[in-house]
Amino acid sequence: MGYEKNAIFFLTSQAFTITKHKPTTNSDSSRLDAAPTPLRLCCLCRLAQQSHCREYLRPLLYSSAVHLMHPQAGYVVSKLGGAAALRERHEVLGAVMSNFTLVDPAGWDCDLQSVYSAYMGYFQLHGIAWYERSWSVFFESFEEFLTFSWPTITVTDTWTGRAHIVVRMSSVGAFLKMLKTRFGETLPIVENILRITPFETSQRHLRTISDYATYKKVFSTLPAVVLAAQKVHVRNGEPKAIRELWASRDKTFLALDFEWSERNSASCIEWGYAAVRCGHLDTAGAWPPDPEPNYRRGHYIVAEYVDKVHNKHKPSFPWAYAFGDSQLVPKAKLPQMIQAIVSSLISPDSETIPNTLVLVSHGTTGDLRRLEEMKIKLPHNLLVLDTMAFERQLYSTGQRGAMQEPSGKPREQGSNLALTGMLQSLGVDTQRVLHNAGNAAFMCLLGLQLLLDPDTKVPTPRIHNGLPAMMRGPSRSPSMPPAIAFMPSPQLFPPMGMMSTGSPVMFPSGVSSDAFGDPSGRMSYFPTHRSGSDHRLTPTPPIGGSYNGRMPGRPRVSSTNDVNEMGESLAAMNLKSKSMGARVSPQSR
Repeated sequence: MGYEKNAIFFLTSQAFTITKHKPTTNSDSSRLDAAPTPLRLCCLCRLAQQSHCREYLRPLLYSSAVHLMHPQAGYVVSKLGGAAALRERHEVLGAVMSNFTLVDPAGWDCDLQSVYSAYMGYFQLHGIAWYERSWSVFFESFEEFLTFSWPTITVTDTWTGRAHIVVRMSSVGAFLKMLKTRFGETLPIVENILRITPFETSQRHLRTISDYATYKKVFSTLPAVVLAAQKVHVRNGEPKAIRELWASRDKTFLALDFEWSERNSASCIEWGYAAVRCGHLDTAGAWPPDPEPNYRRGHYIVAEYVDKVHNKHKPSFPWAYAFGDSQLVPKAKLPQMIQAIVSSLISPDSETIPNTLVLVSHGTTGDLRRLEEMKIKLPHNLLVLDTMAFERQLYSTGQRGAMQEPSGKPREQGSNLALTGMLQSLGVDTQRVLHNAGNAAFMCLLGLQLLLDPDTKVPTPRIHNGLPAMMRGPSRSPSMPPAIAFMPSPQLFPPMGMMSTGSPVMFPSGVSSDAFGDPSGRMSYFPTHRSGSDHRLTPTPPIGGSYNGRMPGRPRVSSTNDVNEMGESLAAMNLKSKSMGARVSPQSR
């Protein structure tokens, strides 16, 4: 009811004022343009019936043609005026769509203003006194040049990313033919017309420009065209676009990750994030960012599911957060908390400029879907960066050097790397749990920075209870360290994320190399674990101490554990046999 009252108030206070006289003042126009879209559409439908307003409404109807097709517009109109108002809306929509034409952008490659500029340069170069010719009226100014009525579309250039109002070369030929027909003189097609390669492949809205006012209106839409193209460039992982974002030093990169229950896809059990505020750091003189002190990060575990929901196919490790302390949050408060964190990093929504926030994820589809399910509000000008696509584009363009699969075959073009594989290819030790939302978000952001700046310092995970937090496994009681060593990490790449072609790097496929099967047959990662009951830190002996041959950690909870006594004994014997040889350090660099 409140929505309808607002609509009625708008129609009575704004539409009535405009219909009483010709809307020659800017105040009437601005009040109408500033109204919410559904209300503006209702007003347009009413005003369309006033003959003295149709000339004013025509450009508004052109710009609102797509919105008029939205079901919400029909709903509001029908609620306000019943069937009669709904018929009005259909009539207006039909009139608009009769002039709404979509065209394929292929072949539209001549910048409109450059056509006029090219001929003025041609006249100057060849000493042609164009001002004395009969057809000089079309070259007296760019405004007069537009009176030919040029069919145009707006596109961005593939190479520069700049937006242009373009025409087809056939339109230039038609203009020259008109001059010959009307004035009997022939002009050649000049060579210095700006030719572009349209980035867009989908159909574009055709607009005919015959005066400077229309040109200015179309020109004002170019920033929105650039933004739309930039969003596609970044999401596709194009290196040039992403490097420009990083080099601008004014963006905030937010990486996030969810862990969900395998049994119930609607149950979120963990959420983690990591963010780097480049604008803030650059102002403070802390550039390039150092991940350890400069990344804002957090890890949240849903209290209702802690120690109750365990994934088996891809085990989750909620207590293995390696870069801080995990926090328990009620299920009902998780969306509110996520929204607050996102809101603290975003800039206002805009149709013309990109948001300062760049959302980062390794494979963005799942995380975006989860955010939508949780009704997290994101601005429309948000840029989404997929590190998987970015790494793939770098490899496809030869900027990562030669890489090999474990089988020894060269890596195929267009193939994707999992987050673990990407980190290993960057020389990052993968002895940390990536099936922990906080760790995955942190390492995703770190991987992005390493792809952009290979000299980035890799942080050392924090230590809790005498052991790194990442060394805690998924069971409720301690288990022994793995008997299988992790895959050694390759050396870091040379600058710009490239490596020499003589040293192909291996990357994993199938089961992640940071998982192992312990003697009990259970997939695990690390030797100790905390449950929800021991979320508070408890005193532990020095790391050199032990509990009856067990690695230090929290005391046993009960004799019924995920790892049986035989498995622990075998693991202990294996650890003892390995003590004289090389041992894998639990620390990561």
